[in-house]
Amino acid sequence: MWWTVSIGSISGVANNILFSAYSIKFCFYVIFQAIGVYFNLYFLIPRFLEKGGYIQYVIYVVLTIVCTAALIVPGYYASAWLSGHSFMDLYGIAPDKYFYFFQVNTLPSSAASMTLAMSVKLTRSWIRTKKRAQLLEKEKLETELNFLRYQFNPHFLFNTINSIFFLIHKNPDMASASLAKFSELLRYQLYECNDKQILLSKEITYLENSIELEKLRQNDNVVVSLQVNQPHSGHLGIAPFILMTFVENAFKHVSKQPDKPNWIRIKVKLDQQKLDFTVSNSTSHTVVNDVVRYGGIGLKNVQRRLDLIYPEQYTLDIQSTSGSFDVRLRLDLSALIISQPMQKTA
Repeated sequence: MWWTVSIGSISGVANNILFSAYSIKFCFYVIFQAIGVYFNLYFLIPRFLEKGGYIQYVIYVVLTIVCTAALIVPGYYASAWLSGHSFMDLYGIAPDKYFYFFQVNTLPSSAASMTLAMSVKLTRSWIRTKKRAQLLEKEKLETELNFLRYQFNPHFLFNTINSIFFLIHKNPDMASASLAKFSELLRYQLYECNDKQILLSKEITYLENSIELEKLRQNDNVVVSLQVNQPHSGHLGIAPFILMTFVENAFKHVSKQPDKPNWIRIKVKLDQQKLDFTVSNSTSHTVVNDVVRYGGIGLKNVQRRLDLIYPEQYTLDIQSTSGSFDVRLRLDLSALIISQPMQKTA
């Protein structure tokens, strides 16, 4: 390839290299440089460079280049002898100038071929290592996401079962209604939200059912309000259980003061593909300190999930005051691509 670029003609390269007195010399170049290159790639690099033996590697690769260049020089003499031409006629230099060919021709050429091959090898290794690291990171994130999601589900189920347990003693009719809603929630968890993204409308329906279930076990002095504004949201998707965690936290930490108003306010607003989700609840001084200090598994999990699923696509603002705990989530959503089932062909 190099001689083709230099001469500019493939036929010219064939005449000058393959069918000339210089063919033996070029065979020496090809054979011994190939030996030196493969020795470096498959012995020196794995044995020393990849194991941190940098000084040893440099010494051995320099010796390999010198030996390769020294072994190529006899090719000049073999070409002259086998072709029947004098050394002076072929090269215009006296045959006693051995080190001239070594310094000017074979040593730079061997160093260049060794460097080029090593660069290609190291570049390929770097690309493979980078791809492997990306795959490992992707697998790690997917594993972590699954762990966080499954860690959340038992927590929610535990709270829901407790709600039904309290209602059995308080009002059997309400307990029956709660059990029906609980059945719907389980069906949603088991069959409808196994994907990474689900329809926003389904998530909001799940949210509404969960709130109704929670309201049944709350005291009469806790006022719960829900406002939903989601025009044309049928095509948008969201990660399951993102919104419910904040609502569950509000029900868990809402104040239970008999002489003061206790409330939970939930607002869901959609502006094109931007979701604005707000949850506020009244709190007592002790509850606020507990939420700020300990946080809880739910809030930590949902923040981690947001970082993994929606990097740089959300803002989460959590404010706590002496009388309320406010959470506001702004999330950029995208259209959900629903795979169509493959139709059978005859």
